Amino acid sequence: MAKLVFGMNQSLDGYVDHTAFAPGPMLFRHFIEQAREQIGGLYGRRLYEIMRYWDEDHPEWDADRRDFAAAWRKQSKWVVSRSLKSVGPNATLIADDIEGAIRGLKTRLVGEIEVGGPNLARSLTDLGLIDAYRIYLHPVVVGRGTPFFAGPRPPLRLVASERMDEDVVRLTYVPA
Repeated sequence: MAKLVFGMNQSLDGYVDHTAFAPGPMLFRHFIEQAREQIGGLYGRRLYEIMRYWDEDHPEWDADRRDFAAAWRKQSKWVVSRSLKSVGPNATLIADDIEGAIRGLKTRLVGEIEVGGPNLARSLTDLGLIDAYRIYLHPVVVGRGTPFFAGPRPPLRLVASERMDEDVVRLTYVPA
């Protein structure tokens, strides 16, 4: 059975914002390895459109960025959206019966599926479908933006904490 894991970089004040802070080299290598190990990613429209950046090579990329792009392109992707009419390579659009489609993925597949985006994570949390939450806590205060938890925080239990680089800690929680 597949496991749905929602994980994102988060500021000390609870926000996710890829333009306000970014992973350092050690944490980025972790994300490359994680992308290689996951069986796929489940995205909401907004984050999927941001991640499409990795679909095409860019001349300014270093070796790590090329490695991440290769791992991301190889993954299966499922995009939850009622407004998109099509999705890119190796991606499947889920527009109807979202709960049934995702429960089907969890039953049919084996391994870890990344959940991308706080709004999608909120919907999946409300349905009881997320198996773990990974917060990559950065020592940054953003002050505004999209919160990691787009709705009320579900009851959680801390199961692991790990220092990821000099100043980032990964906290792993499961539903309580």
